[in-house]
Amino acid sequence: MNPVKAMYEVSNENNHTEKLAKMNEEVSNEGLNPASKPLKEKTSKAERRALQEAQRAAKSAKKGMIISGVAAGVTEKSTKALKPHSQKKDVLQATSSLPVSETKGGDRPTEKEKRKDIPPPRMQYDEKNRVEKAKKRSLVKQVEAKNRVELFRHLPQYEYGNQLHDLDSKFFNLDPVHPAVCKVGMQYLSGNISGSTARCIVMLYAFKEAIEDFNAPADKSLTRELTTRISSYVSFLNECRPISISMGNAIRYLKTHIAKLPSSLSESETKANLSSAIDRYINEKIVIADKVIMQLAATKIRDGDVLLTYACSSVVEMVLIYAHDLGKKFRVVIVDSRPKFEGQGLLRRLVAKGLSCTYTHINAISNVMHEVTRVFIGAASIFSNGTVYSRIGTACVAMVAHSFRVPVLVCCEAYKFHERVLLDSICSNEIGDPDAMCKVPGKKDVNYLEDYRNMKNLQLLNLLYDATPSDYISLIITDYGLVPPTSVPVIVCEYRKEHLF
Repeated sequence: MNPVKAMYEVSNENNHTEKLAKMNEEVSNEGLNPASKPLKEKTSKAERRALQEAQRAAKSAKKGMIISGVAAGVTEKSTKALKPHSQKKDVLQATSSLPVSETKGGDRPTEKEKRKDIPPPRMQYDEKNRVEKAKKRSLVKQVEAKNRVELFRHLPQYEYGNQLHDLDSKFFNLDPVHPAVCKVGMQYLSGNISGSTARCIVMLYAFKEAIEDFNAPADKSLTRELTTRISSYVSFLNECRPISISMGNAIRYLKTHIAKLPSSLSESETKANLSSAIDRYINEKIVIADKVIMQLAATKIRDGDVLLTYACSSVVEMVLIYAHDLGKKFRVVIVDSRPKFEGQGLLRRLVAKGLSCTYTHINAISNVMHEVTRVFIGAASIFSNGTVYSRIGTACVAMVAHSFRVPVLVCCEAYKFHERVLLDSICSNEIGDPDAMCKVPGKKDVNYLEDYRNMKNLQLLNLLYDATPSDYISLIITDYGLVPPTSVPVIVCEYRKEHLF
């Protein structure tokens, strides 16, 4: 190696060492400014650690976090005390002394309040212990069906033959149940009252009559006893027939209103307040809502349209009659299905009003869909993910219309919306009387399935509802306006602000 070159490299290395020492000295004299950039030259591990400790201490001092024992020459044992969890503990202690309104999230509801908003889970009827306990408390005699469908064992499947007779025999002996509520339960069980809107209105009027006749004990709170009594009424109605989503929302509204009543009110004032609240709920959330839906839906009907509807929806019927009264010229195609044939009653009423109608069964829907311009259907409920929960067969109609590129419009009041999410029609549904599927109206000689209960390998399934995915829904017409299925959660939040859920 060239000796001159070697001497030159040694001299450069010495100059480099002197510059590094001088820069470190300047940093120490300036108070270890944390904004200064770290030296990129190679240093030992101990030197880098000491420099990092010194910079950390300077930052803490600059922010006002004065911690005893921290200095430029702090040792390794003292630095271990400055761990993140200890700093978090100091911050928590400092914020705990602040008032709740100044802390972050102080106005948020507690976990206990959140649990009140969550609806109670439905009882799974494949749990034997819970079913036996429910039978002991029940007021209606319930006999399980012999040939139960295994896929739907979590839903109630009872024989309908003896329930109505047993309830009728002890009509006046049901102490915890008001006669008006008992009468409504019998109508639910016999099928004389159907449709989510009609069932909800009749239930609220029965509760109104029961509240007016209720007398609380002298030593107990009226509101608390009234809430307990209404809960017993709900349990009884649920035994007769599972309550619908709209009925559940109305019940929650009524219980919330009772809980918010001031204790200073007298008994007569409390009853008058609740009576007016029930009337206001029916008027605003059902009657006025239907009128708003009628006006909005009529704007989507043009002269020459061919409108298709399925089964019988009360709000869709009002829309068609209202549009006809406005002078619009259109034709209605009514699609019906077994076993209820609800469309036949709708057909009679529309023809009596002078509307031009066509009647067909659901198995021929693909043959008539090519001439249809719009589909109007009702709904028992609409869930947060936009799923429409309606009469069985609605999903089939919506899917066929979607394949023909026909818009599907759902008419539904906002009080039927629910915060739950529904993905299929198996987890949550209602099973009707399987005997209804054994009979064919007008053909008494067709009785091949009368003895099906003795056939172990034959089960009859009479589902009442199905779930239509939001992909097949074009528009939802509600009292909040014309909204897409993706806007359902917004409407649910608006209802929460109004304390209706």
